[in-house]
Amino acid sequence: MMSHRPWHKSSYSGGSGAECVEVAEVEGDTVLVRDTQNRRLGHLDFPADAWTDFVNAVKANAERF
Repeated sequence: MMSHRPWHKSSYSGGSGAECVEVAEVEGDTVLVRDTQNRRLGHLDFPADAWTDFVNAVKANAERF
């Protein structure tokens, strides 16, 4: 069984609880992502470097607006 850090919500999640994702880092350079409102549906696995690239691209795009 892989051990991981506790799940945490996106820092951009509002207080309403809608449209939130949770992220957990897993040993072995993997990031798990799940929908806060639908945890029972499981999670998606991403290589840590791909997740970092995604987050950086979102941040760069958000700065444009």
